[in-house]
Amino acid sequence: MRSIRPSFTVRRGRGTSRRTSPVLATVALVSALTLTATACNGDGDADADGKPTASATAAGDGKIQIPDDIKNKLKEHGIDIDKWKNGAWKNWNRDDWLREANDFINPIIKGLWDPGRMRDANDPDKGVDDNDISGDQGVTDPTPAPVKAQAVKAPYHTNAATSGKLLFDSPEGHMVCSATVVEDPAHPGKSNLIWTAGHCVHAGKNGGWYRNIAFVPSYNNAGKSLDQLQDATREEIAPYGVWWADAAKTSQQWIDQGGETGGNGASYDFSVIHVTPEQGNGGKSLEETVGGALPVNFDAPAVPKVQSITATGYPAAPPFDGQLAYQCQDKPGRLSINKPDPTMYRIGCTMTGGSSGGGWVETGSDGKPALVSNTSIGPVSSGWLAGPRLGDVAKGVYESVSKKFAGQ
Repeated sequence: MRSIRPSFTVRRGRGTSRRTSPVLATVALVSALTLTATACNGDGDADADGKPTASATAAGDGKIQIPDDIKNKLKEHGIDIDKWKNGAWKNWNRDDWLREANDFINPIIKGLWDPGRMRDANDPDKGVDDNDISGDQGVTDPTPAPVKAQAVKAPYHTNAATSGKLLFDSPEGHMVCSATVVEDPAHPGKSNLIWTAGHCVHAGKNGGWYRNIAFVPSYNNAGKSLDQLQDATREEIAPYGVWWADAAKTSQQWIDQGGETGGNGASYDFSVIHVTPEQGNGGKSLEETVGGALPVNFDAPAVPKVQSITATGYPAAPPFDGQLAYQCQDKPGRLSINKPDPTMYRIGCTMTGGSSGGGWVETGSDGKPALVSNTSIGPVSSGWLAGPRLGDVAKGVYESVSKKFAGQ
């Protein structure tokens, strides 16, 4: 993550808190391409024909056929599917790194996220000078005391069913963030939407969309140690399957302002992703598979009225190893990065990189939990996390992805 206060160096987290920097793992060989690719409309409007380009139809052999419109979309960007599956996705030349909001495409490569690739992610810390952050602007409360992250009790499917790992590839290698299953207003009870940080899907002002984005709900559900996972099967590590992003959107503010380090764009550092199962799932949605989804509160109460927020994630930077889920619970304070931008929530928490994108949950006046933020940034030394307060921009991102698949 990156810290937001001028007196700290910060790291960003494409993989977790501190804008937490992305988690980097060794690159494995690419398996055969069998699923679909899609483009997400950057302005939030559905395609002209009202059908999401991410849709695909199952073939008799159980594989997914790539529709002609998807193939054509890839060709428009100079992407040949056969070359892509054979490793062309590792070409990160600026001309080939799709950047615009409506350029998101994510061809599914079956088996790419094998146990070793999922397990070996770590966090390449990135620091920033205190001059990069303007935390003394706006309203900023005193730095919270560190809150020690507590391990989530296994099985995670029972105690943190909506949480999981988000995997993706970047120019630096394969990375990991955290993400949360959220409700889909277009498909009540059958959501395929997840919530994470913007920096977990898009590099911001100096880059574009990441690739091979996939979600693993209840990763390492049994809570096994790193040693115990060395010979684990894919089913043990991902008991509820691997779900590939077939549409994703983040804020235009993040695309225009966000960076590898520093606080720019942090107040708008969120993303909504629509996913589809790699292996097929008998028609069951992600929500039905994991047993629930969280509502999103876009009108969360002001900080003084929030008694407690719980943040969940898979911290991967030391002293953590990315294999276990953790939580921090604290009363939030306020953090202002840039005076014109919305003030962020901040809590004490010792989670590190890899926890980025993980959901922040508050129990509302109705007694029900709702997602109110996600881990965005934190200091290099850890101790606290900050997340954007969700408002109209976040709601627009959420609704645009939901509407894209309405009626499907």
